[in-house]
Amino acid sequence: MSTEYQEGFDVVFPEADDFIPMNGTDYVEFYVGNAKQAAHFYQSAMGFQPLAYAGLETGVKDRTSYVLMQDKIRLVLTAPLTKDSPINEHLRRHGDGVKVVAIWVDDATQAYEETTKRGARSYMKPSKEEDKNGHVVRSGIHTYGDTVHIFVERSEYKGLFLPGYEAWNPDYKPESVGLKYIDHMVGNVGWNEMNTWAEFYARTMGFCNLVTFDDKDISTNFTALMSKVMSNGNGRIKFPINEPAEGLKKSQIEEYLDFYDGAGVQHMALATDDIIDTVVKLKARGIEFLYVPGNYYDTVGDRVGNIPEDIAVLKEHGILVDRDDEGYLLQIFTRPVEDRPTLFYEIIQRKGAQSFGKGNFKALFEAIEAEQAKRGTL
Repeated sequence: MSTEYQEGFDVVFPEADDFIPMNGTDYVEFYVGNAKQAAHFYQSAMGFQPLAYAGLETGVKDRTSYVLMQDKIRLVLTAPLTKDSPINEHLRRHGDGVKVVAIWVDDATQAYEETTKRGARSYMKPSKEEDKNGHVVRSGIHTYGDTVHIFVERSEYKGLFLPGYEAWNPDYKPESVGLKYIDHMVGNVGWNEMNTWAEFYARTMGFCNLVTFDDKDISTNFTALMSKVMSNGNGRIKFPINEPAEGLKKSQIEEYLDFYDGAGVQHMALATDDIIDTVVKLKARGIEFLYVPGNYYDTVGDRVGNIPEDIAVLKEHGILVDRDDEGYLLQIFTRPVEDRPTLFYEIIQRKGAQSFGKGNFKALFEAIEAEQAKRGTL
């Protein structure tokens, strides 16, 4: 595997204390009820390419895993093979969802020692895994809910993914839709837990608080939430942490917590260099996006100024636009991709902007509330 930097470009945040050098997101592992079918969805609907496989044919007796890749994004889809697998408990509680957010580091042993001595709870002690292609060292810690971080040290490994996996090379390989890397990953936590977990990332991993949004920033007439964006020093890993705030009705965060049965990853923002082309391709493959009222676009020019994209085309596809001091961004959000209204995706294209679309919050959350009303959970 290439050891080039995985995600876009560096943005240095001097407030962060980089005592753990981090090179980017290594992979994201989902626990799912049927990995074969989930892999087909991510291939067909989202353009991911088959990479590696582990299961009965490779000597793994309790689970099966399919690894898919699109540019710098790697997803692992894992399902249990036996009734006694602990994966079943995760599925019973949460449904399909993210279990592991793996971080590519220079030294997995050092990452484990630094985080655990600062109070992180151990998930996996440093372990050397090897095959004919070399070796990988992995270690891990618990974070919010049942989510864990695994630190991956792979400088001495030349294989496709990890030891124990074999190449997965089916005939069926739909084309990519232009997704490039994980821009950020958002976690939902319980009432009054945002500061606890923001402090956790600052204390155990050296992250800084890049930006904070309170209920005045993220609210509508009915619901509200609060959020802190935590980032490592080079900006390659950004974890916004959301918590509910008081409102007249049930917020999207409360709905998530109810159906996921606790804290977990709410969405991943996937970057593209051409959001219009990517969205057109995703829609053609069956991905459904939130509907944004047409009057949102009446004032886009006033807020963001002149941009090369045709506003009529953005309106046609429901793509949102926002600007900060460094440029502008375009973003759009899918409907939940699971039966439970939990996990969804954001597609984002940055044109210099380093923010998170604050100017779009009201329109976005009104669109989410409309979906909640349809589900009867608002």
